Amino acid sequence: MRVSFARPRRGGWKRALVLVPVVVVTMAATVVVSLNAEAAVPPTPPGFSLTWSDDFNGASGTGIDQSLWKYDTGPGSNFGTGEIETMTNSTSNVYYDGQGHLVLQAQHSGSDPRGGWTSGRVETQAATFGAPAGGVVRIESVLQQPNVTTANGAGYWPAFWMLGAPLRDGVTWPKSGEIDIMEDINGRSSDFSTIHCGVSPGGPCNESTGIGSGERACSGCQTGFHDYAAEIDRSVSPEQIRFYLDGNNFFTVSANQVDATTWSDAIDHPFFIIYDLAIGGGFPDAFGGGPNAATVSGGKLVIDSVAVYNKAPGSGGGGGGGGGTVSGQTITGPGGKCVDVAGDDTGGDGTAVQLWDCQSAAKDQHWTWSGQTLQTLGKCLDIAGGSSAAGTQLQLATCNSGGYQAWVRQTDGSLRNPTSGRCIDSPSGATANGTRLQIWDCNGSGAQKFTIGTPIYGPGGKCVDVAGDDTGGDGTAVQLWDCQQATSLDQKWTWSGQTLRTLGKCLDIAGGNSAAGTQLQLATCNGGGYQNWVANADGSLSNPTSGRCIDSPSGATANGTRLQIWDCNGSGAQKFALA
Repeated sequence: MRVSFARPRRGGWKRALVLVPVVVVTMAATVVVSLNAEAAVPPTPPGFSLTWSDDFNGASGTGIDQSLWKYDTGPGSNFGTGEIETMTNSTSNVYYDGQGHLVLQAQHSGSDPRGGWTSGRVETQAATFGAPAGGVVRIESVLQQPNVTTANGAGYWPAFWMLGAPLRDGVTWPKSGEIDIMEDINGRSSDFSTIHCGVSPGGPCNESTGIGSGERACSGCQTGFHDYAAEIDRSVSPEQIRFYLDGNNFFTVSANQVDATTWSDAIDHPFFIIYDLAIGGGFPDAFGGGPNAATVSGGKLVIDSVAVYNKAPGSGGGGGGGGGTVSGQTITGPGGKCVDVAGDDTGGDGTAVQLWDCQSAAKDQHWTWSGQTLQTLGKCLDIAGGSSAAGTQLQLATCNSGGYQAWVRQTDGSLRNPTSGRCIDSPSGATANGTRLQIWDCNGSGAQKFTIGTPIYGPGGKCVDVAGDDTGGDGTAVQLWDCQQATSLDQKWTWSGQTLRTLGKCLDIAGGNSAAGTQLQLATCNGGGYQNWVANADGSLSNPTSGRCIDSPSGATANGTRLQIWDCNGSGAQKFALA
């Protein structure tokens, strides 16, 4: 979460700094940035039109195109976040690399890790990127976070974000609005997304923390390029801001989480786009601080492309999700069926919520958490009539911040409504299509197991995938593949006890073999030890029976790389993060 302090363009909170005379090592000796993307704007999502873009095709070593961008220079104290670098317009800090990338590079001189830092911050000349009433805007960038680690990246704070255009006209922050699409700190290989609004401190948006996603694992985001996006959707009620990582809608903020005036003041206007690579500040301090003696100089935020897409009023809402079809996560219930809204992706107030065969293209089977609410089609999962009685059915309804729309995940796999004290239930454990879901006394039975699928990010930022197209018979290979959570059911995994499941089957070690190099497969769940997995502190997933970890052979990242078990060694080939 953004415990720190928002990033107003000028002024705001300031922090005293303590200077310690120690030595900072250089980046060149320890960090290699792999530039494996070519500058190209992502394909326009269906229903959208490309409004504005830049693929950074400047000559090597030259500064920014000032017809599109402006430098934001000066000491870190200008920005109100506690950061300690000085932002410059020097090509030592901001430059095109000649390979289709804009690079922001942090440089250090001297022996004091808390002084002598320079870096880069740029913002668009235009402040016109927004959604009109009834429309949708999508802001998307492909970039690589600085290739540093928690061992040598303390104090690094890269960001891709936006401030409201009214700020340039003198409206104060945070009333004017801020949307942080991507932030990472201290080399954690994470993604934080946040909105800021209202007043500071406190107010409806809990400033200066804001309303945020918290820390999300971003495996491979420091060693490769990934796609970050936000959509402001004013075509649905309540309006939404959806955040995406590699096409996966992992966080949503809805207008009804704050009062109407606060939301309108902060969101219902255009924005301008900002990239910066800060050093130090309140946010890094909240996670251990920095920079320190081990912090390397020379880390780079490498930006491949940025694009703005718009969907006109009346052309339909819903997320782009990297492919424009569905967003969010499926909820798998009894019999492997999905929680579904009756009808075909329409979902008016009072529409029944039921079980149905899982369908990768069904928007009304893809749900997003927003606070304690579960939302799809712009509405909330609701207990009909605001009744606490056992047997009361579930429906879709306009989000109202009421207690009968709040849900909490329990350790036994159930979803409990705190107001009624009851759990989502399939009557008598029924699994037939069209089974109407209800609330019932929480009992831990199979009728109340509802698991929410999430991707598992592996080496190279690829996802753990089942070969084939969402079929997954016994013995089907488990592999790495480009993340496609918007459309691939077989990239959405759920924990059930110590098993990892997708498509109604379990992640399994082929042949029940403990030997290093044994490949992984999908298989019917059997309660055996070769289907058990434990998430370890170093980011690995180990099988207690074999004593070995999931591994990508030689750290391969190609699509179709077959996963195996191998001696646990803490290497990047064994980092598998559940979103």
